[in-house]
Amino acid sequence: MSKKITVVGSSNTDMIIKMDRIPRPGETLLGGDFSMADGGKGANQAVAAARAGGDVTFVARTGKDMFGENAVKGFLKDKINCEFITSDESAPSGVALIFVGEDGENSIAVAGGANNNLSPADVEKAKAVITASDVLVMQLETPMETIEAASKMVAGTDCKVILNPAPAAALSDEILKNVTILTPNETEAEVLSGVKVENEADAEKAAKVLMGKGVKTVIVTMGKKGALIADGDSVEVVPAFEVKAVDTTAAGDTFNGALAVALAEGKNLKDAVTFANGAGALSVTKLGAQPSAPTREDIDSFLA
Repeated sequence: MSKKITVVGSSNTDMIIKMDRIPRPGETLLGGDFSMADGGKGANQAVAAARAGGDVTFVARTGKDMFGENAVKGFLKDKINCEFITSDESAPSGVALIFVGEDGENSIAVAGGANNNLSPADVEKAKAVITASDVLVMQLETPMETIEAASKMVAGTDCKVILNPAPAAALSDEILKNVTILTPNETEAEVLSGVKVENEADAEKAAKVLMGKGVKTVIVTMGKKGALIADGDSVEVVPAFEVKAVDTTAAGDTFNGALAVALAEGKNLKDAVTFANGAGALSVTKLGAQPSAPTREDIDSFLA
């Protein structure tokens, strides 16, 4: 089986400070530990998919700078096809500033840089690869018109479209009708549906609203509470795995990358979500975004 996955999305360098707790507005805290790691939702998902066993192409823009060069070196190490990553001379690479508290929770600010210039023309260049993919994965750290162009491109093909609507933003019905699987977390599901999500019943209501807009399947990721799958008339919660969280950064990205691989392999939805839950659980046991994405061997032995 080919397991061809194309990820259209963002690449950032994460600058991480690990603290006892996340600073409040106006507060300065001393004594944190600093580290840098490759990040960006698109890049995280591409790396997670590659390590989980996918044949991955990444469509993105980086700045013509040290951060961009280092990011591409990392992708090549993970055997990702980088043919459609453009080095942008007009903008710096994306950067994210991340605070991580002792409890593993985080607070993130992103300067998009070159990610904001990823255009429908960039997607068009990769058309042959995208339309031949088993799964197309996207998020919302790049322009909406680019996401819409990519989703339209695969309409009518066998390619499944996973859209991770993060960070939360309003989505046009034009985009939603071409999405096979939408994967919001509780906050994102609330923003998109208008339904306050505090429990399983709320998540189900929100998912039904989104399916009413044309999305075929909605998977609401709920952290420790697992993931709710709404598909047609059936609704099911797949439980999460219990692990000690060190850093929740990119847990959702790891989930989406692994989900893409499982679906490309022909797993049914429940098994695909169980596989993705396992990958996401392993990712929170390590610090950093891409450094925490597990290998296929790690995922298989964890699930076994």
